[in-house]
Amino acid sequence: MSVDISAPNLVLVRHGQSQWNLENRFTGWIDVDLSEQGRAEALIAGQQIREAGIEFDAAWTSVLQRAIHTLWIILDEIDAPWLHVRRDWRLNERHYGALQGLNKAETAAEHGDEQVHIWRRSYDIPPPPLADDHPNHPRLDRRYRDIPTSSLPAAESLKLTLERVMPCWEEEIVPALREGQRLLIAAHGNSIRAIVKHLESISDDEITGLNIPTGMPLAYILDGYMTVLDRRYLAGEQAAAEAAAAVAAQGRAT
Repeated sequence: MSVDISAPNLVLVRHGQSQWNLENRFTGWIDVDLSEQGRAEALIAGQQIREAGIEFDAAWTSVLQRAIHTLWIILDEIDAPWLHVRRDWRLNERHYGALQGLNKAETAAEHGDEQVHIWRRSYDIPPPPLADDHPNHPRLDRRYRDIPTSSLPAAESLKLTLERVMPCWEEEIVPALREGQRLLIAAHGNSIRAIVKHLESISDDEITGLNIPTGMPLAYILDGYMTVLDRRYLAGEQAAAEAAAAVAAQGRAT
């Protein structure tokens, strides 16, 4: 099937604010739901997609409820709750290891701002890992029971997150795009950063400074070679930049 390059064929949405985003806690693979603001952000994302007249043939999300519920709200708003949805653990957020559940400001006070900044924002240095017998280790979670234990992370850097996301992108998502499908992906800040890094050929150094705002659809027009022909936030670049700056400011506050 030929690829229509006259309209967006890929839209990426970071889930709306979660309860632990609100509480300034490291979340990672802990299955935290959306806050009230997060649900409102997802609703607005759906409205922006509907007003832009973008339609989809399928949707993708992670296996974490904050992304799943964001997708549900968007699909309801665009009158497409029937759309085929694929859930893939490889689209999960970066695994923050032993930091998960900790308050970011308190962690910085204990370990120092510089160390926490390295854990959070370096490209290839992961935080301290979970012990194998930790109750939050994914090997003990039944949603990952069919995944080889060796593939399940105990902590991840952004580099490791990208290495997890890319096989899903290359083996599942790219073939669908090349068949002419229009896809919506509701995922997480770091799994979306991985896709954006790949699509836009962003360097390892530059990607550490890229912030993905919550609940703001990022629309791409891609050709059959996955070359970016157009890229825009539906809310407008200024609104997205301001929201991204707010995300960055929150990070510096830790």
